[in-house]
Amino acid sequence: MRRGLLGRGLVGAIAAASLLAPAAAGAVTYAPVDQPGPALSVPQDKLDASLACSGNLASGPAPVLLVPGTGSNPQHNFSWNWEPALTNLGISWCAVTLPGNALGDVQVSGEYVVNAIRTMRQRAGRRISIVGHSQGGMIPRWPLRFWPDTRAMVDDQIGFAPSNHGTTGAETLCSISCAAADWQQSDRSEFIKALNSYKETFSGISYTEIYSHFDEIVTPNSDNTGSSSLHTGDGAITNVAIQDLCPADPSEHLAIGTQDNVAYDLAVDALEHPGPADPTRAAASDPAICTPFALMPGINQVTYPTDLASSALDLATNTAAAPAVKSEPPLACYVTASCPAGGAEAATATSKSTKCKKSMRGHHAKASKRKRCKKGHKRR
Repeated sequence: MRRGLLGRGLVGAIAAASLLAPAAAGAVTYAPVDQPGPALSVPQDKLDASLACSGNLASGPAPVLLVPGTGSNPQHNFSWNWEPALTNLGISWCAVTLPGNALGDVQVSGEYVVNAIRTMRQRAGRRISIVGHSQGGMIPRWPLRFWPDTRAMVDDQIGFAPSNHGTTGAETLCSISCAAADWQQSDRSEFIKALNSYKETFSGISYTEIYSHFDEIVTPNSDNTGSSSLHTGDGAITNVAIQDLCPADPSEHLAIGTQDNVAYDLAVDALEHPGPADPTRAAASDPAICTPFALMPGINQVTYPTDLASSALDLATNTAAAPAVKSEPPLACYVTASCPAGGAEAATATSKSTKCKKSMRGHHAKASKRKRCKKGHKRR
């Protein structure tokens, strides 16, 4: 099977249903970059259950956190490529499963990444690295922006086709409704504006942003002024297109994060050396880096066609089944430093209380719902 062929066709079709219209514009004052992050609103047991790890995080090279893209999950995004590849390199790893296959509110998904970073740092006793595809390459920057304590826990942040500045393909698509995460990944969304407010990178972290000129989902990416690239802040940055090293590489959005050999060499170069990837060094390390249709290490050549097809089908199925919303989710109060007295926890409790009151109105409320609301009220 030609590498990336299925991915290109399927992802191109999904694009028509998964991107979004622009969000309403308006002047916003964002929280300072040094403001402490809010308490996490997601129950701790859910956060912990979302993280699966392999290997001893405290020994060997720095462990890697794998973060899947929109509409996907660790099994279909990484189990047949990056998980075995890292294991073969002697690198321990953890993979985080985002709620709703990363199609829900990215702010909520961001809490799962916050917990994953903190948990891995605590278990490893040192800084960790992060590797993500698409939204998974962008979303770790949300914790780094709004939970400053996570910055000292991360060494490398590596993105494959990350939607760092959203996508310009959103304006004419999803005009009626789409998944929350799709609204938020418009280049005009309030989420993207908040993500990139004040500075895009932070001191002590190495950022390697790998993109493809043939990306049909995250656009534009024709050069390093495109969506995936980062420029401001104090972090060390490498923005690199796989075609900068191998001009004939045909990999598009799905392929770059699941099977592309050039992207693999760049990411491994970043993981194995101080600082972000050095494209010249990465190319020199692999004389066969530009071999046409070469697959990254870790992929089983025999099961590859089935693995790729399963990954693409899962992406399509999850995207089609995702709950649709008619507008972008509002920014959480911590984003604008506007939380009421008591912080984010109070805001969350107030929201839950309001929902309970609404659901309890009338005599039709179910007994189970009344019991849950009463229990929650007592805890607060």
